[in-house]
Amino acid sequence: MNFFLSEEQLMIQSATRDFAQNELLPGAIERDRDKKHPTEQIKAMGDLGFMGMLVKPEYGGTGMDTLSYVLAMEEISKIDNSCSVCMSVQNSLVSSGIQAYASEELKHKYLPKLSSGEMIGAFCLSEPEAGSDATMQRTTAVDEGDHYIVNGTKNWITNGKYAGMYIVIAQTDAEKGHRGINAIIVDADAEGVTTGELEDKMGIRASDTCSVMFQDVKVPKENRIGEDGFGFKFAMKVLSGGRIGIAAQALGIAGGAYELALKYSHEREAFGKAINKHQAVAFKLADMATQIEAAKMMVYRSAWLKDNNMPYDQASAMAKLFASDIAQTVTTEAVQVHGGYGYVREYHVERLMRDAKITQIYEGTSEIQKIVISRNAIKGKLYLPVKEELVTT
Repeated sequence: MNFFLSEEQLMIQSATRDFAQNELLPGAIERDRDKKHPTEQIKAMGDLGFMGMLVKPEYGGTGMDTLSYVLAMEEISKIDNSCSVCMSVQNSLVSSGIQAYASEELKHKYLPKLSSGEMIGAFCLSEPEAGSDATMQRTTAVDEGDHYIVNGTKNWITNGKYAGMYIVIAQTDAEKGHRGINAIIVDADAEGVTTGELEDKMGIRASDTCSVMFQDVKVPKENRIGEDGFGFKFAMKVLSGGRIGIAAQALGIAGGAYELALKYSHEREAFGKAINKHQAVAFKLADMATQIEAAKMMVYRSAWLKDNNMPYDQASAMAKLFASDIAQTVTTEAVQVHGGYGYVREYHVERLMRDAKITQIYEGTSEIQKIVISRNAIKGKLYLPVKEELVTT
């Protein structure tokens, strides 16, 4: 897949791989086991520009294209997905949303700190009764003239415990339905903001996931992103781009598991020869490699469409759906190739298998992706990379 990557993109891919192997791999098992937040690792990622890859230099970022970001996400996800999910939320949901839709004042206030990793951001959409159905917001932002009063609870918030700011999706005018929803930046140290206990998760265990509660939190009106009522559309737009990041994460998980299985298959012998000389294992490796290559084409293509200002909603939904399914399949097979060793922490593949599952759930479940894809398919709409617009067949 390097035949169309630029020299700069190849350098980013190589540098990120070296960083992940040298800085993230040591201690990854222990951080996962102990639910230890990768604070030092995230700081190092910020120092190297990984936390602001999609942010323009004028706001403190490195101004990379989406494909470069995908390449970096892929390499980091091969090693530590608690780090890559923080990077994904920071780049795709928080910083990109602010850069695209917030006022210049908000951009200059938050983006430099987010890009450097000095501040971690969180995206607060899901609620106890509003997960996949983002229109059912119970969190309220009551308009009090020059400020809002925010009340409600947000669930499953990545970076929730360590965030310095939250983008909160809240209902301002219930009579308007989804057109009465706003996106508001709330500082974590604002009076009335509290966080719940860390969730004890199956995978990405070192990533901090918790509930965030807002009780009579006073937020200046200028902290609203976009026009009044833009919140739901804002959430849908940033989630569409976020799916590319999660698809890249799933691709990285699959790739990391495959590389470990391939290495082990050379080292492990059975019946007098390396296990990859046996057809049962060799065919597993062939299937894994083919599935990863297909997923890579889809993920890279969705990033390319975004970089070229072409419609990418359908492509990103397809990429996330397919790559997350492949991550589940490949990691399971990688454990199988390792046999009994695959079932213990030491060999890493069991952790990648646990990490893979969440890619089918967050930032839009696989079922939600199928809704997006099927609606476009029924309308006969395709995305053709040689065109600059949506083509209807």
